[in-house]
Amino acid sequence: MINGVVVKRLEKYCDDRGTFMEIVRDDEELLEHFGQASASMSYPGVIKAFHYHERQDDLWYFSSGNAQVVLYDLRTHSPTEGETNVFYLGEENPCTVLIPKGVAHGYRVLGNKPATILYFTTRSYNRTCPDEHRIPWDDARIGFDWSTQFR
Repeated sequence: MINGVVVKRLEKYCDDRGTFMEIVRDDEELLEHFGQASASMSYPGVIKAFHYHERQDDLWYFSSGNAQVVLYDLRTHSPTEGETNVFYLGEENPCTVLIPKGVAHGYRVLGNKPATILYFTTRSYNRTCPDEHRIPWDDARIGFDWSTQFR
Protein backbone atom coordinates (compact mmCIF):
# COMPACT_ATOMS: atom_id res chain seq x y z
CA MET A 1 0.00 0.00 0.00
CA ILE A 2 1.30 3.45 -0.87
CA ASN A 3 2.37 5.32 2.25
CA GLY A 4 -0.48 7.52 3.55
CA VAL A 5 -3.23 5.91 1.45
CA VAL A 6 -6.17 4.80 3.59
CA VAL A 7 -8.94 2.52 2.33
CA LYS A 8 -12.12 2.31 4.40
CA ARG A 9 -14.77 -0.28 3.57
CA LEU A 10 -18.21 1.23 4.10
CA GLU A 11 -20.82 -0.62 6.08
CA LYS A 12 -24.23 -0.70 4.44
CA TYR A 13 -27.28 -0.94 6.73
CA CYS A 14 -30.26 -2.53 4.99
CA ASP A 15 -33.86 -2.93 6.02
CA ASP A 16 -37.32 -2.94 4.46
CA ARG A 17 -37.11 0.85 3.90
CA GLY A 18 -33.86 0.78 1.92
CA THR A 19 -30.18 1.27 2.80
CA PHE A 20 -27.94 3.68 4.70
CA MET A 21 -24.15 4.20 4.68
CA GLU A 22 -21.90 6.68 6.49
CA ILE A 23 -19.28 7.97 4.03
CA VAL A 24 -17.07 10.28 6.10
CA ARG A 25 -17.15 11.35 9.74
CA ASP A 26 -15.24 14.09 11.52
CA ASP A 27 -14.16 11.71 14.32
CA GLU A 28 -12.33 9.43 11.84
CA GLU A 29 -9.72 12.13 11.26
CA LEU A 30 -9.27 11.04 7.63
CA LEU A 31 -9.17 14.64 6.42
CA GLU A 32 -6.76 17.01 8.16
CA HIS A 33 -9.15 19.82 7.18
CA PHE A 34 -12.43 20.00 5.26
CA GLY A 35 -12.13 22.14 2.15
CA GLN A 36 -14.82 21.13 -0.33
CA ALA A 37 -17.14 18.31 -1.42
CA SER A 38 -17.71 17.79 -5.14
CA ALA A 39 -19.36 15.31 -7.48
CA SER A 40 -18.51 14.25 -11.02
CA MET A 41 -20.19 11.79 -13.39
CA SER A 42 -18.30 9.95 -16.16
CA TYR A 43 -19.58 7.70 -18.92
CA PRO A 44 -18.65 4.00 -19.37
CA GLY A 45 -15.10 3.45 -20.58
CA VAL A 46 -13.93 7.00 -19.81
CA ILE A 47 -10.43 7.32 -18.34
CA LYS A 48 -9.84 10.39 -16.18
CA ALA A 49 -6.14 10.30 -15.40
CA PHE A 50 -3.71 11.36 -14.13
CA HIS A 51 -3.37 14.36 -11.86
CA TYR A 52 -1.96 15.14 -8.44
CA HIS A 53 -2.01 17.91 -5.85
CA GLU A 54 0.77 19.62 -3.90
CA ARG A 55 -1.40 21.19 -1.19
CA GLN A 56 -4.48 19.01 -0.76
CA ASP A 57 -5.52 15.46 0.01
CA ASP A 58 -8.53 13.85 -1.69
CA LEU A 59 -11.02 11.37 -0.26
CA TRP A 60 -12.84 9.49 -3.05
CA TYR A 61 -16.13 7.60 -2.98
CA PHE A 62 -18.01 6.21 -6.01
CA SER A 63 -21.73 6.42 -5.18
CA SER A 64 -22.94 4.81 -8.41
CA GLY A 65 -21.38 2.71 -11.11
CA ASN A 66 -17.97 1.06 -10.75
CA ALA A 67 -14.43 2.24 -11.39
CA GLN A 68 -10.86 1.05 -11.54
CA VAL A 69 -8.85 3.53 -9.45
CA VAL A 70 -5.10 3.84 -10.01
CA LEU A 71 -2.68 5.61 -7.66
CA TYR A 72 1.03 6.23 -8.28
CA ASP A 73 3.41 7.63 -5.65
CA LEU A 74 5.34 10.58 -7.13
CA ARG A 75 6.83 11.73 -3.81
CA THR A 76 10.64 11.63 -3.97
CA HIS A 77 11.20 11.03 -0.24
CA SER A 78 8.35 8.56 0.26
CA PRO A 79 9.19 4.97 1.24
CA THR A 80 6.76 3.90 -1.49
CA GLU A 81 8.04 6.22 -4.25
CA GLY A 82 7.26 4.75 -7.68
CA GLU A 83 4.70 2.23 -6.38
CA THR A 84 1.28 1.76 -7.98
CA ASN A 85 -1.94 0.74 -6.23
CA VAL A 86 -5.12 -0.35 -8.01
CA PHE A 87 -8.55 -0.44 -6.37
CA TYR A 88 -11.98 -1.43 -7.69
CA LEU A 89 -14.58 0.86 -6.14
CA GLY A 90 -18.26 1.59 -6.56
CA GLU A 91 -21.58 -0.11 -6.09
CA GLU A 92 -19.98 -3.56 -5.96
CA ASN A 93 -17.31 -2.48 -3.45
CA PRO A 94 -18.37 0.58 -1.41
CA CYS A 95 -15.18 2.10 0.04
CA THR A 96 -13.51 5.43 0.49
CA VAL A 97 -9.87 5.98 -0.50
CA LEU A 98 -7.76 8.75 1.01
CA ILE A 99 -5.22 10.01 -1.55
CA PRO A 100 -2.35 12.02 -0.03
CA LYS A 101 -0.67 15.05 -1.57
CA GLY A 102 1.90 14.06 -4.19
CA VAL A 103 0.18 10.81 -5.19
CA ALA A 104 -1.02 10.79 -8.81
CA HIS A 105 -4.52 9.44 -9.23
CA GLY A 106 -7.01 8.57 -11.93
CA TYR A 107 -9.80 6.19 -12.77
CA ARG A 108 -11.53 4.29 -15.55
CA VAL A 109 -15.30 3.70 -15.51
CA LEU A 110 -16.11 -0.01 -15.70
CA GLY A 111 -19.26 -1.70 -16.96
CA ASN A 112 -22.12 -0.35 -19.03
CA LYS A 113 -23.37 2.51 -16.88
CA PRO A 114 -21.95 5.87 -15.81
CA ALA A 115 -20.06 6.24 -12.52
CA THR A 116 -20.50 9.10 -10.07
CA ILE A 117 -17.64 10.04 -7.79
CA LEU A 118 -18.07 12.12 -4.66
CA TYR A 119 -14.81 13.57 -3.50
CA PHE A 120 -13.86 15.51 -0.43
CA THR A 121 -10.74 17.69 -0.41
CA THR A 122 -8.72 19.37 2.30
CA ARG A 123 -8.67 22.67 0.36
CA SER A 124 -11.29 24.50 -1.67
CA TYR A 125 -10.69 24.74 -5.41
CA ASN A 126 -8.93 27.98 -6.35
CA ARG A 127 -9.75 28.94 -9.95
CA THR A 128 -7.00 31.57 -10.13
CA CYS A 129 -4.28 29.25 -8.79
CA PRO A 130 -5.50 25.64 -9.07
CA ASP A 131 -3.61 22.89 -7.25
CA GLU A 132 -4.08 20.57 -10.25
CA HIS A 133 -1.03 19.09 -11.92
CA ARG A 134 -1.79 16.94 -14.97
CA ILE A 135 0.01 13.85 -16.24
CA PRO A 136 -1.12 12.01 -19.41
CA TRP A 137 -3.20 8.85 -18.86
CA ASP A 138 -0.57 6.85 -20.76
CA ASP A 139 2.51 8.37 -19.09
CA ALA A 140 5.57 6.16 -19.60
CA ARG A 141 6.91 6.72 -16.07
CA ILE A 142 3.69 5.41 -14.52
CA GLY A 143 3.40 2.75 -17.22
CA PHE A 144 -0.11 1.60 -16.33
CA ASP A 145 -2.01 -0.68 -18.73
CA TRP A 146 -5.64 0.47 -18.65
CA SER A 147 -6.93 -2.43 -20.75
CA THR A 148 -9.15 -5.07 -19.20
CA GLN A 149 -7.20 -8.21 -18.37
CA PHE A 150 -9.15 -11.31 -19.36
CA ARG A 151 -8.10 -14.05 -16.92
